[in-house]
Amino acid sequence: MTQNDGELDSLVRRRIRALRVAQGLSLEELAARARLSQSTLSRIENGQRRLALDSLVTLARALDTSLDQLVETAADDVVSNPVVDGAHGMMRWTVKADPGMTVIRQRLTEPPPDNPARMRAHPGHEWLVVLSGTAILLLGNRRLRIETNQAVEFPTMLPHAMGAEGGPCETLGIFDRDARRGHQRGAGAAQR
Repeated sequence: MTQNDGELDSLVRRRIRALRVAQGLSLEELAARARLSQSTLSRIENGQRRLALDSLVTLARALDTSLDQLVETAADDVVSNPVVDGAHGMMRWTVKADPGMTVIRQRLTEPPPDNPARMRAHPGHEWLVVLSGTAILLLGNRRLRIETNQAVEFPTMLPHAMGAEGGPCETLGIFDRDARRGHQRGAGAAQR
């Protein structure tokens, strides 16, 4: 076993105990859920028993988590820098926990389009919060006013467009993979 294997082993053992404690489970309760003896679970947590794949799978299920989450290592790159998309007037961060998700910060300066034909619909789902100013979201037949610290969430198959009201506003949005693609295909800097 290499030093990195030993560090991972120790991390997994600490994670099992931390999840058990966070869920308010005793050794006895988690052992019963995992169909292990209490002494086996104790030895797994304190490093006196080898971590076996079958035990890890069983423990992950008993702790309502996945094996991947139980054994994932801490990433060295916990700080991420945005990608600046000057053509669309936004900054974009990829969410590492789910590569299909993207966080986008956008500054809107123009009101939403007057022409309903400029509203777009595409597959996906979007959530956003207004960081400053006031945004206007045209969503289907509705006109929604979103003020600072308010958030909206909607399926992007509804025709939609967004702009600023009474001056610039900044938004921070979380887009699933399909919504991000739909917005990258021609979204202007001031509206979507």
